[in-house]
Amino acid sequence: MSTALANPHAARDHARAMAGTVVDAMPVLPPRADDLPPSVDPADLVWEETIAAGGYATRRLARGTRLRLIDVHGDACAAMLVFNADMPTERLNVADTVKVQWNAYLGAGKLLLSDMGRVLMSIVADDAQTHDTFCGPSTAASNAARYGDGANSGTYPNARDRFLLGVAKHGLGRRDVHPCVTLFKGTRIEADGAVTPQVGPFAAGRHVELRAEMNVIVVLANCPHVLDPRPSWSVTPLRATAWRGAIAGQDDPIRTATPEGARAFANVDDYFRF
Repeated sequence: MSTALANPHAARDHARAMAGTVVDAMPVLPPRADDLPPSVDPADLVWEETIAAGGYATRRLARGTRLRLIDVHGDACAAMLVFNADMPTERLNVADTVKVQWNAYLGAGKLLLSDMGRVLMSIVADDAQTHDTFCGPSTAASNAARYGDGANSGTYPNARDRFLLGVAKHGLGRRDVHPCVTLFKGTRIEADGAVTPQVGPFAAGRHVELRAEMNVIVVLANCPHVLDPRPSWSVTPLRATAWRGAIAGQDDPIRTATPEGARAFANVDDYFRF
């Protein structure tokens, strides 16, 4: 095959013959899904993609958009960065997300806060309940130490380098790869301060649904958790589905749940006032 494709005409014909090929992990264009909530008009679907083990994906989502992530086979690990799409110098601040909400464990009703006191995204549904705000992404060094190789183009890619590829698509660089949250793989802090990883594998099909409270850039990397104790590099596909939706109203239960959250939403309102 390689000899035949050395001929540019043969290579062109082969590439064109691949049109219409569908694989398990790829964006669906135009987006379509047969498992949308009954209240969602299929015409409002804006993103449908399955992210391969070791893969990454990124998308700009408008305010009000719902993003549903599904752990397809029970061993996905969704490391996530979030930016204000209109001013990417504003981005997810994991420390503020934890301390402002007096809680380090993400779940339904929790907020992802920016470094400017605003809500970037909120979690509207969660049946996984194993997430991490402590450890950050895997790196080339951490993967090399555990698996023998951590190179971005190698057999065992790491989440931080996948983030670099994702942010580059928005004109951002290494300094913009900020601390992340990780969904579907969790950690617990024990009474003695020890960090206990919760990496599964778990039941297939767990999901998290988020709502964009601002226009955001989301970057996802699907690589093993940095504290995964298994000697083998283990991760399975992650599915992302997004659809247009309404912004949170003044009486939205997530918005009104806590005084701290209400203030963060008020900061969002002020940002969009003009």
